[in-house]
Amino acid sequence: MYGHKCTIMLTLTSEYALRAMIYLTRHDGECHVPGWRIAEHAAIPPKYLSKILSDLVRCGVLKSSRGKTGGFRMRRSPRCTSLHEILKPFEQHDNRRCPFGNDRCGGEHPCLAHDNWSKVIEAKRRFLGETTIYDVAIPKERESSNVPCAPDPL
Repeated sequence: MYGHKCTIMLTLTSEYALRAMIYLTRHDGECHVPGWRIAEHAAIPPKYLSKILSDLVRCGVLKSSRGKTGGFRMRRSPRCTSLHEILKPFEQHDNRRCPFGNDRCGGEHPCLAHDNWSKVIEAKRRFLGETTIYDVAIPKERESSNVPCAPDPL
């Protein structure tokens, strides 16, 4: 079900975070979803997923509860949760470092790939910032009416 052909610009941890969030988005409105269920349906190793979910709780994307009916749920509406927010704890890129090995890459001393690579990075940044988890989880034919984003609950 899940391939590894389109993840050239994301870490495996980020891919797993997106899979988990897609599953939670598709089950938004239900009670807390247990981690084992997310792991099973999203094909993620449970121990690996546990750390990812903890990071998403810590950064404010998810809520969690313990106990027999515990689990995870989205803190805000999936329509208001950008991919950037989800991936931020897992994609720590140093934009000042040249991936092609040029010690002084930049506007004054660009490497041979600088101009084209800068466009790729900007397109990725824009896509992650403008795209919500809802956009990638819910097919257009299943979309309900546009519900505005509410302020972030505390």
